Amino acid sequence: MERDQKDLPADSYLFHISVTNPVYIPVNMIFSPIKIFDRAINLIFGVLLLFITIGVAAGVVNLFLQLRDLVTNTDITGHYVRLVSDVLTLFVLIELSRSLVSHFDEHRLRLTFIADAGIVFVLREIMIQLFEHKISADEIYALSALLLVLGCLRTAAVLVYQREKRLLVKSSKVKQPFMQTP
Repeated sequence: MERDQKDLPADSYLFHISVTNPVYIPVNMIFSPIKIFDRAINLIFGVLLLFITIGVAAGVVNLFLQLRDLVTNTDITGHYVRLVSDVLTLFVLIELSRSLVSHFDEHRLRLTFIADAGIVFVLREIMIQLFEHKISADEIYALSALLLVLGCLRTAAVLVYQREKRLLVKSSKVKQPFMQTP
């Protein structure tokens, strides 16, 4: 049974191929590469978030087990360094998980959370090496320069995000008078 093109709704078909008989392909049967990409990214980020959550939970359990060793052992300094290192590592994992969670809300990675994780990681390294007295002046200068760059990057990301937010609000206010009925 042949159909005329005018019998079919215009928005339900992607394109028309004519060989001997017209062939119509419904839009909802076509796989969009963008949808496949978005689903793959959501799946990958979901798995990453699951592993980070498991890592944070295992880290907290490990911290409680280390507290028992800290109390019973006479060499507090060695265990204290490990305890501080693990706590700061958990902070880095939490910042990374915040970045992944924001991806599910906004469908984009926020640079502020990634910069926060980098800043926490560099501060972690500085604090551990300072506590162990294993850092030279050159390393302190280099890590300080890295912290300055990460801080500037984070500040710029916040300013750009606020500017985008203001432009979005301003554009929505401009559109509202046209949509209102008198």
